[in-house]
Amino acid sequence: MVTIAVDAMGGDKAPVPEVEGAIRAARELGHRIVLVGDRGQIQRTLDKHAGARELPIQVVHAEDRITMDDHAAKAARTKKGSSMHLCARMVLDGKADGFLSAGNTGACMAIAKMVLGKVPGVDRPALSGVFPTLKGTPVVVLDVGANVDCEPRMLAQFAVMGEIYSRLVLKVDRPRVGLLSIGEEEHKGNALTRDTTPLLKELGLNFIGNVEGRDIFSGHTDVIVCDGFVGNVALKVSEGLVDMIGGMLKESLKATVTRKIGFLLSRSAFREFKKRVDYSEIGGAPLLGVKGVCIICHGRSDANAIKNAIRVAADFASSNMNLRIEEELREFAKA
Repeated sequence: MVTIAVDAMGGDKAPVPEVEGAIRAARELGHRIVLVGDRGQIQRTLDKHAGARELPIQVVHAEDRITMDDHAAKAARTKKGSSMHLCARMVLDGKADGFLSAGNTGACMAIAKMVLGKVPGVDRPALSGVFPTLKGTPVVVLDVGANVDCEPRMLAQFAVMGEIYSRLVLKVDRPRVGLLSIGEEEHKGNALTRDTTPLLKELGLNFIGNVEGRDIFSGHTDVIVCDGFVGNVALKVSEGLVDMIGGMLKESLKATVTRKIGFLLSRSAFREFKKRVDYSEIGGAPLLGVKGVCIICHGRSDANAIKNAIRVAADFASSNMNLRIEEELREFAKA
């Protein structure tokens, strides 16, 4: 049974979504969950759910927590008794196969690097986002916020890690790797993209060249590489677009009786659409390149998002991702 540690004090509405997500994961997925945080708050929330005591859920008390207002680096260094720190140490000590947090993203990344360390051959760990596509197969985009300033060598490492993630976890056969730019032609883009292209060509990956922003959702690419500044902007624009479309659809469908009737007749299609674009179905973003499994979730994650983040963490832990990343980056370093 896979064991996943959950920072129960990280999210905007903690610990309610974390506890409810853990209950769903334990019931539906069969994983063992360790909820780390204020024991009293967690236990009171657990006691509101019938049958929770019979599930493989353990509570570990943490005397401190890292808030969204904390300075990431300072909190990572000083708040050693925080729920986030304890989760990372459980992975380091072999008491958990992975951990996740919906808390302060910067602090979570800093703690993961500090406590777990980096995979040999990785200059900087990368945060990988998974986006829905028109063809149904998700696309991995990295980096989406861990490294705003990158060098060509780092983007090449991101490409290797993203390709392995797509192949092992998402089960994509020979993933197509693209470099995000402002045009498909090699001479377009900035110095970073132009200097990265030759490295990607030499890696032996299924590199298809430059891709544009619209290709994130087209389904023509399986892995898209960019620096964290560009990737984070793409991520936030996508989230805003989904919210806008959802709001516009609701307004439009409430406008007339005829539209309301049409909505009733097509509810299943709308439910399917919502499921495909809802971030909670994806769960969280793996931090690739650290020695251990670390999943970073949205601060507003609900119970469904936490449940799916636990699923992602378990899949990641079962795939021996870190070993494969180390092996393939060793070959890259030789080249």
